[in-house]
Amino acid sequence: MFTTLAKGFVITLGLIMPLGAQNSYVLSQSIKKNHHLTAATVCIVCDFLLMSLGVFGGGALIASNDLAYQIITWAGVIFLSVYGAMFFRDAINAQAVEAAKSTAPSKRKVVIFTTLAVTLLNPHVYLDTVVIIGSISGQYQGDDKYIFWLGTILASLAWFYALSLGAAKLSPWLAQAHVQRAINLTIAVIMWVIAYSLIKPLLLS
Repeated sequence: MFTTLAKGFVITLGLIMPLGAQNSYVLSQSIKKNHHLTAATVCIVCDFLLMSLGVFGGGALIASNDLAYQIITWAGVIFLSVYGAMFFRDAINAQAVEAAKSTAPSKRKVVIFTTLAVTLLNPHVYLDTVVIIGSISGQYQGDDKYIFWLGTILASLAWFYALSLGAAKLSPWLAQAHVQRAINLTIAVIMWVIAYSLIKPLLLS
């Protein structure tokens, strides 16, 4: 039982810990202390729904729907490209960091919408949560499948709350202008790399 739980936990951590669109957005909101726990919670809820779909039989449906996959992919490419450009603008503009400090915080509904966008418009999320976790869960039956699924949910919950609370705790250092500019540049590059990785297969097909 514990081995199955631990396997679900460790595999999921390995998939969600690399810095991507979700983690980058939660990090940026946590540094600002702007509804960062809300952003983390939305990520966890999305993971819960998508991993449940994968573990309990929805992986094949997502993987086989080419039209849905292409729509999500192109929407993701556009969103990530524009979002990356915004972070890049702030990275090269020294005044932008100071201006951001005096800007009114985003409303909760804006944070929720943006978190949903960086999550659901990234096909990699479906690959990780629905397809990969779903296929791994196929080796388990009965109670073991539920235990594995519980491990995946606990990993998402632990990671996103740890990231959110940890970054908020370190925000006095992370919010320094030179550190913030470096973070913005890193996030911009990550967004663009993800966008390129999404569009490359479509351009070559």
